[in-house]
Amino acid sequence: MPRKKSALFSKKKKSKRGGKKDLQGQLINSAIVVLSLLLVAFIFSFTTRQTHHGVPIEVTFPALPEQPRLAVEIYEQKPIMDIEVEILNGCGIAGLASKVSDLLRDNNVDVVRSENADNFNYTQTMLILRNENLENLNYVAKTLGLDPAEDPRVIHQPDESLSVDLTLILGKDFSSIKSIQTYIDN
Repeated sequence: MPRKKSALFSKKKKSKRGGKKDLQGQLINSAIVVLSLLLVAFIFSFTTRQTHHGVPIEVTFPALPEQPRLAVEIYEQKPIMDIEVEILNGCGIAGLASKVSDLLRDNNVDVVRSENADNFNYTQTMLILRNENLENLNYVAKTLGLDPAEDPRVIHQPDESLSVDLTLILGKDFSSIKSIQTYIDN
């Protein structure tokens, strides 16, 4: 019995429709070539527009000192006191606690927290000592221009759970403290 050839190895006869398929394939190939050329032209055009020469920009860097300074040298010039303070905004003026934090940091006090108080209804600014270190209280009070012995806004209310030495709550009368008002105005 003779073996039949599989369909893969048999010759296909050209049909009448074969000419149309060849023409259709050539049109698709031509379209792909034209679109490829357009894409290459677009990419070329885009890159030349992006790389054209515009106004030159001059960048100058600050001169570095010949000998870099060590952190120890900077610290010795302006040491940070071992006083941890939290500042609470109790009057609702946006950014006030941050500005007062900057004032105390400029005076070498370590501000560990600066945030809003539990409410914005504090009428009086209060400096509260949270431990027994009166020396820290005196330094911060003096920085703010308050007299710890005479001023009723300076309070001793120990609370070791807060892990800070002092709490400064900014009330609506903050502008009566000259050092704060002067710092904000500048």
